[in-house]
Amino acid sequence: MAYDEGLAQRIRERWAAEPDVTEKRMFGGVAFLYRGNMAVGVTGGDLMVRVGPDAADAALARPGARVFDMTGRPMRGWVVVDGAAVAEDDSLGAWLEESRAFAASLPPK
Repeated sequence: MAYDEGLAQRIRERWAAEPDVTEKRMFGGVAFLYRGNMAVGVTGGDLMVRVGPDAADAALARPGARVFDMTGRPMRGWVVVDGAAVAEDDSLGAWLEESRAFAASLPPK
């Protein structure tokens, strides 16, 4: 499955100065890890965002967000955001910051 390279490039540019961010191909797309913990990814034209179980309900109430379910079992603490909902840099930035903050709360891998 192809992924939105433009969206991935926007993430690279926003996190270019973050030394703890690495990039890895997975899920037929690309994932961005913070200190070894996956924070966000791009699959197809959508953004996968790790927000944590406590923030998932609030995240799902935001525009363009839906349950992350790739296998028939929803992944707790994750949401998928429609690419159109992150077309503006402010919206993308808010999701990226939330995901990085959650990943930073986890022990480094």
